[in-house]
This record gives sequence, structure tokens and C-alpha cells, in this order.
Amino acid sequence: MPLASMGGHTSPKQYLDAQFTFERPATPEHPSHGCHVIESACPGNRVYYAAIQRFDDGAAGEVTAVVCLVRWNPRAKDGFVFAYKDMSESMGPHEDDCPLRVLERLTSTDDPVSLDWRRRCFATIRRRSRTLPDGALIRFSEPIAFGDNTRHELLRVLHQGNRIILTRSDGSGRYRVGNLLDRKFEIVRERRIAPTIFT
Repeated sequence: MPLASMGGHTSPKQYLDAQFTFERPATPEHPSHGCHVIESACPGNRVYYAAIQRFDDGAAGEVTAVVCLVRWNPRAKDGFVFAYKDMSESMGPHEDDCPLRVLERLTSTDDPVSLDWRRRCFATIRRRSRTLPDGALIRFSEPIAFGDNTRHELLRVLHQGNRIILTRSDGSGRYRVGNLLDRKFEIVRERRIAPTIFT
């Protein structure tokens, strides 16, 4: 949609927060009902995650998650800067990097698809919270191919400021691995040989 169709909102998060917050008055057939976004995030303007509470006849109901795939290009030459596709957690979205602050606002559920999605999101959070000490030796689940035509499964961590560089186990070479913390690897416990001290 064009920016002019976004109702004065200047970002995907603002627009979607407004779209999922509404109230419908009662009719002879149905009581009043609506939804309210109580927490949301749109990391990188790529995927929107929201904890949405439903209301029926003034009574607060369950809080569930909505996920939207977002396409945002404010410099689009054709003027169509924004598009989205929404789905509920009960549809089992593939996207599973929902922030903790959104997950914590959801009410309990026994829906197996929603539970599986929430488990995947918590697993992503745990994976990305891992720490990699300087000098640690890590083993990937499968060898990674690099631009120098080599493949490595075992690499060593080298901290350079805020960046993480990987080297061969002997410290040679310099390699970058995108989305490192999203990859499957384990830290190898190395045997430390204590030096012999002569007295």
C-alpha cells in the first residue's frame, strides 16, 4: 500500500498496532467485542509480533500472538511502500524469533500448534543468548564452506571489539559466519595440560 493509505502512521509497527486494536459495538445479534495490542515488536521491519487481548461484552479474554510477515520499502519507486500478511500463532508460523517481552504477555493455551510455536520461540531466545568466550573451540553440526574453497567443522572464536571472528583451531585463517548464534554448534571442552614445574 502507499504511505498515504497508512492513516498517518509512519512505520509498520504503528500501522499494525492500530489495525489490531479495535472495538465493535454491540448489535442485536452479537455483544460488543474487540482486540487490544498489549505488547508488540517489529524487528528490522521484517516480522511483526504482537500479544493481543480479546474483549467480549467488556470482559477481558485470552491473550494470543499474531505474526505478520512485513514488506517495507519506504523508497519504493512505484510508491507501494508497505505490505503484510498476518497469521495467528495457532497457524504455526515459520517465523519463530518473537521477543521475550511479547511471549511473556501471552496467556496459557492447550492448543498443540500454538504450544509448538511458543517452544520454538523460547528455543531461539536460548540459542541467541549463548555466550562464546574468546578462544573457545566450537564444532558445527556440519562443515561450513568458505570463500577460500575450504570447509571447516571445527573453528576457534576470536573476539575483535564487538565482532566475533573465527579461525582454524591452530589460530590461522580468518572467517566470518553470518547469524552465528542461530547455527547449531557445541563448545568443545579441551584438555588442558598443566605445565611441569621443577623446583
